[in-house]
Amino acid sequence: MFDIDENTMVITTVDIINKKKKVVLVFHDKEDGMWEFLDGEDISEESAAIISISEMEQIDSSIGELCDLPLGCGAFRDDETQPWKWFEIE
Repeated sequence: MFDIDENTMVITTVDIINKKKKVVLVFHDKEDGMWEFLDGEDISEESAAIISISEMEQIDSSIGELCDLPLGCGAFRDDETQPWKWFEIE
């Protein structure tokens, strides 16, 4: 579980919210601390959505494994059955 205010806003996609796609790519921005939970596809303004971290955890509880992901890092997995692999954002 994330140790941040449950109403903290995060970026995701409409397809993830509607459970059409799974979260396979996550970024924790170094500049502003913003979290992005993505499906690995290119994100457009039309497909982007902002929801609270608590809503995001309800959609995909596996993201809780990333609660310690440092600023300036990301994580990916091939699909929702695979473990997360962390990386530094360049």
